[in-house]
Amino acid sequence: MSDVLELVEARLLMALGKPDARAAVTFLGTDRIEVLRYADAELVRYVTLGMSANPMTDPSAVLADPLRGPRAELVLTVRNGRADTDKVLRSLAVLAASPQVEGVIVAPGASLDVGEPLWPGAPFTSVLVTEGGGLVEDLELDDPMEPVRFLPLLPMTPNEAAWKRVHGAAALEERWLQHGTDLRDPLRSGVPLD
Repeated sequence: MSDVLELVEARLLMALGKPDARAAVTFLGTDRIEVLRYADAELVRYVTLGMSANPMTDPSAVLADPLRGPRAELVLTVRNGRADTDKVLRSLAVLAASPQVEGVIVAPGASLDVGEPLWPGAPFTSVLVTEGGGLVEDLELDDPMEPVRFLPLLPMTPNEAAWKRVHGAAALEERWLQHGTDLRDPLRSGVPLD
């Protein structure tokens, strides 16, 4: 399915330009995951490349369908120069490999946790997956394959992640909105949750 990844990379080139850095991570028993970095004076965007090579499969399915099923890549955007966020590459690769390793389907509203800071000193250990289509449009593929979605990730503090598990993603997003939270600030503190 390398042709899918070539199409994904072409879509990223069209939407974001040429990456200024890329790194590859391979975990035992999984396909290679790359993380592409796009930086300008204000923002740094990290985008996975490799997660969409195969469709995500329901873990209860007896056989994995090689064509049908959701496909996605992950997008993380943070403010440039405020923290050493380049170390997030490994965390993003772990999250992008989770459909292969853990059999999860990554979709908007889901929480993904790496169990450690996303980058050194980060107050975040998990992310909220949100709706795509804004920064990078979905990539349509030939039938019967589903489109590749580019899903933005919003870093969450452990308290925010726990609150989200109880109240839901929409309630957490509303709380962030009410407090004018800068979700791109890699050093932000957690939103008040009482």
